[in-house]
Amino acid sequence: MREFFWMDGYGPYVWAAYGITLLVVVGLLLQSWWYAKKRVAELAALRERTPRRAGRARPLRAERPTAAEQTAAAPGRHS
Repeated sequence: MREFFWMDGYGPYVWAAYGITLLVVVGLLLQSWWYAKKRVAELAALRERTPRRAGRARPLRAERPTAAEQTAAAPGRHS
C-alpha cells in the first residue's frame, strides 16, 4: 500500500495536485451555492417591491410566437 501512495517518488506531487484540485472544486461549489442563495433572496426582495398588476403588458419571450408562427397565423398571407 505504501508503494501506491509513494508512486515511485512522484506521490507528493500527485497527491498535492489532487488536494489542490479538490480544494478548488469545493471552493467553486460553495461559491456557486452562495451566489445562487443570494440571487434568490434578491429576487424575492424585488418581487415584494414590485406592484402586482392584473395582467402582463407583454408575454414573456418564451411565450411569444416565433416569426414563422406569426406568418402562418396571419390571415390572407400565403407564401
